[in-house]
Amino acid sequence: MPEQQRRWQVPRRRPWRKSSYSNATGGNCVEVADGLPGLVPVRDSKAPERPALLITAHAWASFVAALKADDLTA
Repeated sequence: MPEQQRRWQVPRRRPWRKSSYSNATGGNCVEVADGLPGLVPVRDSKAPERPALLITAHAWASFVAALKADDLTA
């Protein structure tokens, strides 16, 4: 595996947190993990074996703020 890919690989044993808005029916849910300075790993809770997206902490904070303010545009 090239060094650049290895450097950004998210450990599978990282403690993932599911959205508090998730329900037991397996809808559209995401999980996030802590512990990577400046980055927020995000994955699909229905497919945890698939790769996670790495989003900058700044971009994630802006996204969450927009969700809370119900201010997302298409």
